[in-house]
Amino acid sequence: MLQAALYGVLASSGLLIGAVIGLLVEPPRRIVAGIMAFGCGVLVSALTFELTAEAFETGAESYVVGGFLSGAVIYVVTASILNRMAARSPKREGRLARDVRPDAARQPETKRAAAISGTALLIGAILDGIPENAAIGISLHAEGQKLGAVLLAAVFMANLPESISSSVGMRQEGRSRRYVMGVWTVAAAVTSGAAVAGYSLLGGLSANMVGAILALAAGGILAMLADTMMPEAFENGGPFVALATAVGFVAAVLLSRLGA
Repeated sequence: MLQAALYGVLASSGLLIGAVIGLLVEPPRRIVAGIMAFGCGVLVSALTFELTAEAFETGAESYVVGGFLSGAVIYVVTASILNRMAARSPKREGRLARDVRPDAARQPETKRAAAISGTALLIGAILDGIPENAAIGISLHAEGQKLGAVLLAAVFMANLPESISSSVGMRQEGRSRRYVMGVWTVAAAVTSGAAVAGYSLLGGLSANMVGAILALAAGGILAMLADTMMPEAFENGGPFVALATAVGFVAAVLLSRLGA
């Protein structure tokens, strides 16, 4: 469990590092998009060849398919609710970095709207990180260090550009530095705990349930990639990001084979 906590902290540290970078400078969008796309490729490889493959080897197909689709549904429903909450603010159209209105800093905002939107931003930051970090803990319990290391690298690479772009977006809508760092500190703490929870969750469960939970994490990650990271990477980086995604995918495969 201590190892799961350490891996969770290391993976979530990308959120804090990215937040600091986003507050101090505004990196070129194409560079951030390239890093984000690379992380997407790593995560796609990990959830395909490691999480989902391990799930099918462990549990029955019906449990795995049900778990995978459940993970995607849970993410999509929660994300939809948070988008509506964030859109209550005149500064935003949704919870994502790209949803900040161009004139956000000049838009008046009531305290109630600010509170609802701020809560949506915080929960959204946590939502995107929970499937990834939970998968780290789950993989450590189910398969050991090999898969855990692959996911650690993948999640760190995904967290870094996500928090950079989101922090820049929060600055553009007039959020204070204290608020921005507060959001990402809480998000990092909660997602770190998700790794420990994922590790603990598998204790004493049947093989079918272990397979279902592995697939649940994979489904949540895939839904998150399709909803947030891939569209944002393409929007800011153009066709170039397809190559970065492919490189990330191959890098994860090679890293996994080296640890085999």
